[in-house]
Amino acid sequence: MTYISDTSAQDTQIEKKRNYKLYLSVAVGIIVFFVWVVPQLSVWFGGQGAIRLENIRVAEVQKGQFVRDISVQGRVVAAKRPTLYSPAQGTVTYHVTPGDTVKAGEQLATIDSPELTSLFAQERAELTRLKTQLEREKIQGKKQNLEQENYIGKAQVALNAAKREMRRNEEGHKSQVVSDIDFQKAKDDLENAQREHRLAIKEVALLKESQKFEIQTRALEWEAQQVIVDEIQRQVAALSIKSPVAGIVGNLAVEQKNTVSKNQPLLSVVDLSQYEVEVNIPENYADDLALGMSADLTLNGSTYKGELIAISPEIVNGQVEGKIRFKSKNIKGLRQNQRLTSRVVLEEKSDVYFLPRGQFAETGGGRYVYVVQDGTAVKKPIKLGSRSLGQVEVISGLAMGEKVVISDLSVFKEAGSVRIVQ
Repeated sequence: MTYISDTSAQDTQIEKKRNYKLYLSVAVGIIVFFVWVVPQLSVWFGGQGAIRLENIRVAEVQKGQFVRDISVQGRVVAAKRPTLYSPAQGTVTYHVTPGDTVKAGEQLATIDSPELTSLFAQERAELTRLKTQLEREKIQGKKQNLEQENYIGKAQVALNAAKREMRRNEEGHKSQVVSDIDFQKAKDDLENAQREHRLAIKEVALLKESQKFEIQTRALEWEAQQVIVDEIQRQVAALSIKSPVAGIVGNLAVEQKNTVSKNQPLLSVVDLSQYEVEVNIPENYADDLALGMSADLTLNGSTYKGELIAISPEIVNGQVEGKIRFKSKNIKGLRQNQRLTSRVVLEEKSDVYFLPRGQFAETGGGRYVYVVQDGTAVKKPIKLGSRSLGQVEVISGLAMGEKVVISDLSVFKEAGSVRIVQ
């Protein structure tokens, strides 16, 4: 029986090598599977979508002071910048140049108006004539008074003589020395003297009243002429153009020695002691505006307090024009027509729930938000109120401390709940 030997004698033992890189790759794959894939699978099987946390903004509901405000661009203008006009037709002579610093009451220009000067001389001569006529009327009145006193005196003397004659005739008539006819004649003479005395008194009173009326008429004519002269004198004085405020001369409206018409602009003066800011406010805030509202004005990194002092009654190009006045005076760095940012405070409330302002108020229409709870964003109906530059008032639907998505809500596609993943 023949045995066939095996090939074990020819086998060579090979040393086994371990692949550590393979093991490491498998381990990393398992970790990734449980960390990323498993949560995604659970979300898919649970019927929920998922959004990464880095793609949304989350903020907590707070309670406290809520300030409703708006930010608008403004233009700095001087509160007082009067434009001076020509009071009459004539030739203008300027005594200043643009940019000159002037004081209140300082002469800026002169208008040479021969027409107005001549009219003033004529009216003043007429005033002198009426004054002379009034004085003549007074002298004539004094003369008439003397004549009237003499007239009354003669009537009084005649009355006294008639009374004496009547007494003499009465005594003679009693003693039958005077006849009855002479007695009756003396009686008639007394009555006639009494009548003439009464008429003389009434006539003198009427003459005095007429004389007083004439003097009053002359006086009224003189006073009326005096008013005319005073007005023309004021116009002549106004030919010397003086600065109503202290400030800087602006641009000259016409050339030196040019002829100007009445009420034609000559120059302007800018008062630098107090400034205002002209702002254009969107019309949707027009009903919320009120005089006296506080405002913050930002200039060169500094904030200054202001007050809304004027609101235009009309809307132009979708905007309402307003004016804000600085509460502080002599602010350094201000320039005419300089642009700056203004913040107008429309409303202040206390103990109000609010959220930081974000796109959620627009994309959600202010009707719902997504509240983050245990890694899930849950849709929740709410009601929003006033909105400011950085805050949105929450009227109902949220409690203090709740975490709410304040970024664009369109990524949620109005789902009832969405998982938030890292």
